[in-house]
Order: sequence, then structure tokens, then C-alpha cells
Amino acid sequence: MARRRQAVTIRHVAADAGVSLQTVSRVINKEPSVRPEMLARVKASIERLGYVPSIAAQRMAGSRSYLIVALNDRERTIAGWRDRQGTDWVDQMLLGGLLTCAEHGYRMIVELVDTHSDHIERELRAAIAAIRPDGVILTPPHSENTLITCLLEEHRIAFARIGSRIAGPGFAVAMDEAGAARLATEHLIALGHRCIGFIAGPDDYELSGWRTEGWLAAMADAGLPTDDLLAVGDFGFASGRAAAAALLDGAVPPTAIIACSDQMTLATLELARERGLDVPGDLSILSFDDTPIVRFVAPPLTAIVQPIAELTACAVKRVIGDPAPEAAEPIIVPATLTIRASTAAPRSLA
Repeated sequence: MARRRQAVTIRHVAADAGVSLQTVSRVINKEPSVRPEMLARVKASIERLGYVPSIAAQRMAGSRSYLIVALNDRERTIAGWRDRQGTDWVDQMLLGGLLTCAEHGYRMIVELVDTHSDHIERELRAAIAAIRPDGVILTPPHSENTLITCLLEEHRIAFARIGSRIAGPGFAVAMDEAGAARLATEHLIALGHRCIGFIAGPDDYELSGWRTEGWLAAMADAGLPTDDLLAVGDFGFASGRAAAAALLDGAVPPTAIIACSDQMTLATLELARERGLDVPGDLSILSFDDTPIVRFVAPPLTAIVQPIAELTACAVKRVIGDPAPEAAEPIIVPATLTIRASTAAPRSLA
């Protein structure tokens, strides 16, 4: 039977480099008190021996855990998984978070928490005690939950609030939501649309208000009315269908609709087809999110591309970095617009 290869330990590295265990530990934990020549020797031994520091050993050696926890909404995440609708938001969050953590010697763990649960405080305290994270990434709507932010402050855990710009503790990292909505609206105005409907997201997401403000501002700058052109959904398909129906049944049906999630946009597209409306001839449709499905429907949907991976990467860098939360300015990342076949000039101008 083949012999099991012996794992390389910190003791092997110390012996190979001719230094103490404490010196190797300081190098692994990136402490600033190591002389350059010692640092070079230890790093050379680590590379030569193929030593991989274990998180458990690092945690024993110092006060850091080298773990970052991302808190995501349980209800919506699980609903997306069960309905097999795709979770591109979560995928992009993992892309930005996992890669950035790995670059700095950290690991990221995702925890699902119900925003409105009566047991949220107990759940969080249990998770903090078990994981002892160095930092926490809060995603909407947790980013605005004061119970969560106060609990993290109480435990002196660094955290970043993705999608939030309101004053408060932690680091704020957000897309320019108002700018994104303005960008979408101005694209439709440039095509010649004068009656542009807007399906906003739920009020418990701070970003919903910013997007509505961006649409209102763009319409006002163009001297266009917004009466009876605003509807609200919950980011889900059914709510998007109801909101689209309300807009299309209005006194002056819009020639274009912006919906603040891909699911609500797909519902708008389905309803338009059922009513015999040509997209984009009779109705231009524009979405937020830009998840994979919007590229493969007919017609492919013009969409605001959310830089989720970039936002998460910025959040991770903030929570493991040096600046104090109160001294750090919010990071605002601009959105981009990908133009596809679902938007065109209204038929009256064609």
C-alpha cells in the first residue's frame, strides 16, 4: 500500500528557512515587523516546500479568522433556486467576492438570512460565534437593516453595505442607481419616445427610490409628463405582469417601459405578446440586471448592466483594508447600458 505523503507544516518551513516558528507565523499573518531578508527567506521556503497555510492555524496564531461572510436574502435566493429561474446576482457576487478574498489570503462564506425574521438577531449571533468573521458583506435589503448593522457594530466587526448610500456605520458601496435609470430613460428619449412607463422595485430596497428619482429627473429635463406612468412591483414576475398591465391600461399607454428587474421585464414582454403588441415596434422594453436569460429571449432585451462583481470586490477590499469606516467615502460605481433589439424608435416615427 502506498504511503500517505506527509503534509508540510509550519515547522518544516521554519527548519528549511532556518528561522523560528514565530517568524514564519508573522510572515503568514502578514505582520509588518518582519525584516525584508527574513521575509524573503520564509517566502522562498514556502514556495519550495509547497506549504499552504491552514485557516485553523492562522486563527490560532492571531486574532484574525481570515473569513468574510456575505449575508444574502434567504427568501428571494431560495425562491430563485427552487423555481430554477437563475441566480445571476448571487453568481456575480461570488465571482467578485471569492476571487478578491483569495487574492488576500481570505475565504468567503455565504449565509442566507430572512430580512423580516423574528429570529434574525439570534441567527446572526450564532453565526458570528461559530464563524468569527473578520468582515461581513451586506447585500440588499440587509444593507439597510439597522438591527444587523447595530449587531455588527456591537461585535466590532468591519462590514460593507452593498447598494446603500444612507448615512450609517460600515462602508457604503453602491451602483449609481439614479444615474443608471437616467441612462436608460435618456436612451429611450433619444429614440423619440415621449411616453415612458417605469416599473419600480419595492420600497424596502433603498435603490428602488434612487432609480425612480433618476427616471423622474430625466423625464423632467426633457419636459415630459410622468403622471400615471409609474407602477411598483416586488422584482418578481407576477408583480411585473400586474404593473405592466396597469401601465398599458392607463389613459395614455406608454410606447416604452423600463422595468427594474429582469423578471418584471420578462413579464412585461409576455404580456405585450399576449396583447398582440410588437416589440419594439409598438412597445420598447428595457430592463435592469442583464442576467443571461435576457440575451436569449426574442427579441433580446436592452438592459442596464449592474457591476455586481465589481461592487463585491470593492466591498471585500474595504472590510479587510486599513481605512476606518467613518473616514471612508462611499464607493459609487457607474452602470452601463447594453443596447439590444427590444428598443427602437416608436412606430409613429419609423
